[in-house]
Amino acid sequence: MYYRTTIGAVALAASLCGTFAGALAFDESKYPNWKGAWRRVAVPGIVGQPSYDPTKLPGAAQQAPLTPEYQAIYEANVKDQALGGQGTDPTYTCLSPGMPRVMTTFVPFEILVTPQMTNFLIQHIHDSRRIFTDGRDWPKNIVPTFVGYSIGHWIDSDGDGRYDVLEIETRGFKGPRSYDPAGIPLAFDNQSIFKERIYSDKADPNILYDEITTIDNALTRPWTVTKKYVREPKKDPVWRETVCAEGNQHVLDRGNAVVFCGERQRMIDVMGELRFVLLFLAEPVERVDGGPAVGAIDPGHRCPPLELSDFRSVGQRGADAEQCADIHTVVNRHG
Repeated sequence: MYYRTTIGAVALAASLCGTFAGALAFDESKYPNWKGAWRRVAVPGIVGQPSYDPTKLPGAAQQAPLTPEYQAIYEANVKDQALGGQGTDPTYTCLSPGMPRVMTTFVPFEILVTPQMTNFLIQHIHDSRRIFTDGRDWPKNIVPTFVGYSIGHWIDSDGDGRYDVLEIETRGFKGPRSYDPAGIPLAFDNQSIFKERIYSDKADPNILYDEITTIDNALTRPWTVTKKYVREPKKDPVWRETVCAEGNQHVLDRGNAVVFCGERQRMIDVMGELRFVLLFLAEPVERVDGGPAVGAIDPGHRCPPLELSDFRSVGQRGADAEQCADIHTVVNRHG
C-alpha cells in the first residue's frame, strides 16, 4: 500500500509540474495586449442598421459584387423587407448571425489570447469564436456551424520579437446567413471561406482592425472590407448579459413568421411573401357582428374589408385593421 501511495504521489507531482511548466511556457509579452472591452467604431454619416462595410451606407450602397442570381435574390429581399418581411435576414428567430456578420459586433466583446487558441467572446445571440493557433491541420470532416471552423497563426510583421498580426482562415459553415440586416446574401451552398488579418493601430494600441476577405459562390470576386474597433477606457468593463430570446417579438408558428412590432402584429410566411396583414393594438379583439374570431378565417379564402367598427376591444383599447390579401394559414395570436 505504501509503494502504491508513493507512486501515486509521484505521478501527481509529475502531472502538476507538467501543467505548471506549460503555464510558464506562455510568454505573454510576445503577444499583443488586446485585453479589455472592444466595441465597433461608428463612421460619421453612416446611419441606419450596422452595415457589413462600415464605411458605406446599408443596402445597395454597399456595392456587394453579387452574381446576377444572387443580385436578384437580394432585390427580392429588399422588396420583402419594404412590405414588413424579413427577407434573407434569418436572425429574427435568434439564429446566430454567423460569419462574417458576427464581426460587426453589436455589443462590446473580449479577446482572450492563449498559445493554443484565441477566443472572441461576443454575447450577442451566439457569436463567440474560437481560433486555433496550435499549428493543427484542417480536420478531414468539419462539423458545420454558423461561425465556422477557424485556424490562425501569429505573425511578427516588423521583426521586433513580438507578434502583432493574427491571420485567420475560416471555413465549414451552415446557413442561412447574410452579411447584415439589409439581407445581402451569402451563397446557399455554405462553401464560404473567410481570410482575416487582425492587428492594432501602430500609433494607437486602443484601435483594432479586422481586414476580412470573403470568398463565396454568391460573389463575382473576393470582397474585402475593414472593420474598426476601439478599446473602452474603463479599467473594469461591465459585461452586460445579452439574451436574444428575452423580449424577442418574432416567433414562428405553423410555417408562418408572426412578428410582433410593439403594439402591432404582422403575419408573414417564412419565405417573406405577404399573406395576411392585420394591424391591431395589444389587447385581443373579437368581431362585433359575430363573425369569425381573429385568426379563425378559413384558409384559402379572401378576407372582406374590415373597418374599425367591425371590432371591439376585449381590453380597454380598440383596434384597427387593413384589408388582407390571400392567406394560406392564419394563426390566432392575442396580445
